[in-house]
Amino acid sequence: MTVELHTVRLPDGRIVEDYHRIVLPDYSVMYVETSDGRVVVERQYKHGVGHATLTLPAGLISPGEEPVVGARRELLEETGYEADGWESLGTFVQNSNYAGSRAHVFRARNARRVAEPDSGDLEHIEIVLMTPGELFAAIRENRIEVTSFAAAIALATHPALRSPIPG
Repeated sequence: MTVELHTVRLPDGRIVEDYHRIVLPDYSVMYVETSDGRVVVERQYKHGVGHATLTLPAGLISPGEEPVVGARRELLEETGYEADGWESLGTFVQNSNYAGSRAHVFRARNARRVAEPDSGDLEHIEIVLMTPGELFAAIRENRIEVTSFAAAIALATHPALRSPIPG
């Protein structure tokens, strides 16, 4: 993480002194389905929210690494799963005012467990398989609290967000 101090000239010509910008690494978020339609979900402690919460598999992309390659690597490390049919659901800025990071969102299918998880994280990750309906309920009940995970679920499941809009 890098904190930068900028002087910014706004479109109307005004100058803003001491504008802080936080630069974080790019990361991937994955909506990963098993062959029976369940989604690979993680339950783990997240210090930013202060307790255990439900998340999708996600992780940092190494410098120079293609986002889908980083996503596949993170999925295997965190969950022990591999998947086929990787599809990009888009790349999004995490915080438009302060952050220089981007979330690369993917959907993958036919996930299967091929190894034991080996994330190296300090926290224990519990792998849970959930139906889309259970995920929607978890969002409504605030058991999925991180915006990027809720957004990835919406992108992966809502047809209007994945299909071209008729002219």
